[in-house]
Order: sequence, then structure tokens, then C-alpha cells
Amino acid sequence: RDLATAFSSSLFVLFRAVLAMSSFPVSQDRGACIFLHGLGDSPAGWSSLQHQLPKIKPRLAEIAWIFPPAPAIPISINGGARMPGWFDIYDWPIGVGPKDDAKGQNAAVDVVEKEIDKLTAAGIDRSKIVVGGFSQGGAIALLAAFKSQADKPLAGCAALSGWLTQADQWQASEVAKQTPLFWAHGTHDDKVLFEQQKHGMVELMKKGVNHIEAKRYPMGHSSAPEELVALAEFLDRVMFGKDEKTSEL
Repeated sequence: RDLATAFSSSLFVLFRAVLAMSSFPVSQDRGACIFLHGLGDSPAGWSSLQHQLPKIKPRLAEIAWIFPPAPAIPISINGGARMPGWFDIYDWPIGVGPKDDAKGQNAAVDVVEKEIDKLTAAGIDRSKIVVGGFSQGGAIALLAAFKSQADKPLAGCAALSGWLTQADQWQASEVAKQTPLFWAHGTHDDKVLFEQQKHGMVELMKKGVNHIEAKRYPMGHSSAPEELVALAEFLDRVMFGKDEKTSEL
């Protein structure tokens, strides 16, 4: 009997160990921001956000920061040479009405959705996740947020110097329309022209997207301290609202 009891106890311990190993780790983060870099860049180009923005809004230290890398793909405006990019670019500069690489754009949206799936599996609700990006990354963030057919909206979308793609190919669902948008752009942008902001906002409003915060800054295709302050305020507001709860250290 003692041998049988010991054997049963060992099996129980082994079962608990296997169960623990197969379980997805539960996140302690209160939200998440997935931020996509631009053409020819890497996650390192924007990963400083996870240190800069909490200095402006301390609660942003309590969220997960995800910076996915774009694959190296042939870029038409670069003579077909490969470089990090979310999709191909056929026109330069990028004004209103550029040719879309729908296949590449949709594949990039799939990357975003997989990151969202990982976060929700870890216990972070979709309504606490913001998708953002710069330039090409901003274009994908807009597509991921507003073309989505998910049954729950994201906490928000942040497009920095981005543009709206495939605008005539999709309609925003009633759920996606609820997603707040922060769109910042430089008035002197000579790569993704400033006209893209107004054009994209008009197209989104036609689709029923009305929660839009638009910012413009006297800069080129870059970022500015004032822009980062506004971005931090947006992220803090859409993730936490007036909730003043802070983590206990």
C-alpha cells in the first residue's frame, strides 16, 4: 500500500509540473502597446518609447511594449533591393492615391493580429491594447485597427506620419468604429506628404470613425518632443481613463 501511495503521489506531482509547463504565462501588465517601425528601420528605432513615455505619464510603465520587426523584402522604389519593410512601395513621395501592395499590407496586419493573440492569451484584454506605428508602421496600424472584424475594439490606434491604405476595399465594422485614433503628422513632411492626414481622416469619417485626435507639427518625416507628449497623453487616457490606480512597489 505504501508503494502504491508513493507512486500515486509521484504521478500527481508530475501531472502538476506538466500542467504548469504547458500553461501560457499570465501577464501582470495592465495594457499593451504594439508599435511598428517604418521602412528601412528596425525595432531599435522606436523601442526608446518604452522609456520615454513613462517619464511623461508614469502609468505607461505598467504596460507591455511590443516592437515587431519587419521582414526584409524587395522595395520597388529602391530598385528592388531588399530592406526591412512591411509592404512594397511603388510611389515616392507618398501623396494621396498611391498604389497599394495589398498582399504585403494584409500579411503585416496578420503579424499584428498574432501579437494581439499572444497578449490576450497572456490575460491582457483586447480593449487594453493600442496598435501604433510610424510611416509604413502607421499605415499598418490604421489598417489593423479599422479593417478589423474582431468582436471587441482596441483601446486605440496611433498613427505617426502614416497614411490610410486600401480605403476603397473595406468598411469599418460597428465595433472597429469605436476605436479612438491619434494621428500626428509633420506639415513639412516630404516623404509621406502632409495631405495624407486630412485625406485619411476624411475617408475614415466616411466609414463612421469619429473618435479622432489630429495633431500637426512643423517638422518633416520625423518626430518631435511635443508629439511624444501628446502620444503619451493619448495612450494614458485610452488605457486608463480617469483610473488613478498605480502599481504597489
